[in-house]
Amino acid sequence: MEPGSDEYYMKLALAEAEKAASRDEVPVGAVVVAGGTVIARAHNLTETLNDPTAHAEMQAITAAASFLGGKYLTGCTLYVTVEPCVMCAGALAWSQVTSLVWGASDPKKGYTTTGAAILHPKTEVRTGVLASECSDIMKRFFRKKRDLT
Repeated sequence: MEPGSDEYYMKLALAEAEKAASRDEVPVGAVVVAGGTVIARAHNLTETLNDPTAHAEMQAITAAASFLGGKYLTGCTLYVTVEPCVMCAGALAWSQVTSLVWGASDPKKGYTTTGAAILHPKTEVRTGVLASECSDIMKRFFRKKRDLT
């Protein structure tokens, strides 16, 4: 896997998803890259923080904006293991992120269920990067949850 490739950065997001799973959080991970440098890493923290808005993307946007010292993520790419929900897509629109790359689609709660127009019109979107790996971690997590009940 070549450093700087979509697959390379998605592997980093998958590592964040593993951290979430180890905390009994829904295993979604995200990284933000600017100029070939990872400036933010995050995973879901909704259970840990008792906050329904503490999605991986929201945590990554906040960390990246803090790193950059401004609210816009122009020149940045957000890599996330699962298609963002409508809330996260809206936040990505407001941040004016340049590119969004996700692994597994979310046909139930992903933002594309309501239409892709929610993102900033200039945001470039690439999907399906390491889709099976991103999907597998979610399936394992929820299978384990079902087996415990």
